[in-house]
Amino acid sequence: MNDLLPDATHMGPVTLRTADLARLEHWYQAGPGLVQVAESPGVVELGVDGRTLVRLEAAPDLRGPNPQDAGLFHTAVLYPDHTSLAAAVVRMTQIPGMVFAGVGDHHVSQAFYFVDPDGNGVELYVDRPRESWQWQGDRVHMTTEGFDPSAFVAEHLGSGDATGTPAGAVVGHVHLQVGDVPTARQFYVDALGFAETAAYGSQAVFVSAGGYHHHMAMNTWNSAGAGRRANTLGLGLVDIVVPGADGLGAARERLAARGVQTADDGRTLSFDDPWGNRIRLR
Repeated sequence: MNDLLPDATHMGPVTLRTADLARLEHWYQAGPGLVQVAESPGVVELGVDGRTLVRLEAAPDLRGPNPQDAGLFHTAVLYPDHTSLAAAVVRMTQIPGMVFAGVGDHHVSQAFYFVDPDGNGVELYVDRPRESWQWQGDRVHMTTEGFDPSAFVAEHLGSGDATGTPAGAVVGHVHLQVGDVPTARQFYVDALGFAETAAYGSQAVFVSAGGYHHHMAMNTWNSAGAGRRANTLGLGLVDIVVPGADGLGAARERLAARGVQTADDGRTLSFDDPWGNRIRLR
């Protein structure tokens, strides 16, 4: 049995449940620059190049999550270049009431952090070239340092046009809040098949496929000791795209061997992590 997800595994759309579909749709269009790619009753899919990055579901009867609950820490949209990220940052500043949560130079990437109107964390980032990433064995060097956001915009956009859709943008990674890191490691590495690429002691673990710095991360910064999630607004589903039937079949075997209950229709494999975060492989 193969112990790892295939190298070409990548993140698919993130589904968010919201009590105000129109407000959240406008936010993700106005700032990140996504456009509507599909719509059905109570559901709007937003993305670029005809691909869905964020799926919004109307859930007016649900309550909001407690900040200390397990769930979504942030959805991270990866931009193809510095210019498209700088343009998105300018658009974000033009949103009334926009909540800016800071910046981070992580050595492998440069990131801007925001909070959407529902309280969901959102990271907008650009990767540095892979050849500049520093590895020690199977661990990548990531840090968090500050940088000047105004200087970033001035260098990479100047007075250029901040409108338009960021062609090539994808969901680069998804960061979750969980109750404890050892259980997260057992689930996302041992059972699901990601490789661990970094860890911050007992507080956070980062995992990926194919030598990326991280496709997912799990932390306890706000949620240490959290149990299973209630049915709330916020994160609905994390999609992971696995190339080929063989990769999906190997994941099916790993999860079954560890007693993880799955819903399997032959093309997708859906299951909950230990905190009730819903994951789907497809």
